[in-house]
Amino acid sequence: MAEERVILVNENDEQIGTMPKLEAHEKAVLHRAFSVFIFNDDNELMLQQRAKHKYHSPLLWTNTCCSHQRVGETNIEAGKRRLMEEMGFVVDLKETISFIYKAPFDNGLTEHELDHVMVGHYNDEPIINNEEVEAWKWMPLETVKVDIELNPNQYTEWFKIIFDKFYEHINISK
Repeated sequence: MAEERVILVNENDEQIGTMPKLEAHEKAVLHRAFSVFIFNDDNELMLQQRAKHKYHSPLLWTNTCCSHQRVGETNIEAGKRRLMEEMGFVVDLKETISFIYKAPFDNGLTEHELDHVMVGHYNDEPIINNEEVEAWKWMPLETVKVDIELNPNQYTEWFKIIFDKFYEHINISK
């Protein structure tokens, strides 16, 4: 199977090429990505703990799912695809905001992404893919906020950035 490729973009989210995913993370090249946040009727956020064998951020808690768009795929199509692949369900998604971030990891890789944030609604239990997800849980947003402050090393870098800077955009109760 060919290595997954990411879409290289400029600061305006215009595609300028593609590159193998690992190479893009080794070279810290700006590429397109997305993060999905799923809420239930109680406005709790579905968090996932990344699988222990992931090449970066293993066993850290993060948003419901995230990944990279494929060439020709819309943000919504990509979000739905990955939600099914990681969490075993699909719901309607709504795009909220996008932003650029850069986060180096201890293993020498760097995430440099233009991240599109999407939200959706779901009340049932996911059917997690153990290749991608170690565990999952529902958490009230205020509890997440406090826990990130108390235990920042238990969360992914992108999740902390999104939660800190864009809380008002992901909080669907507002």
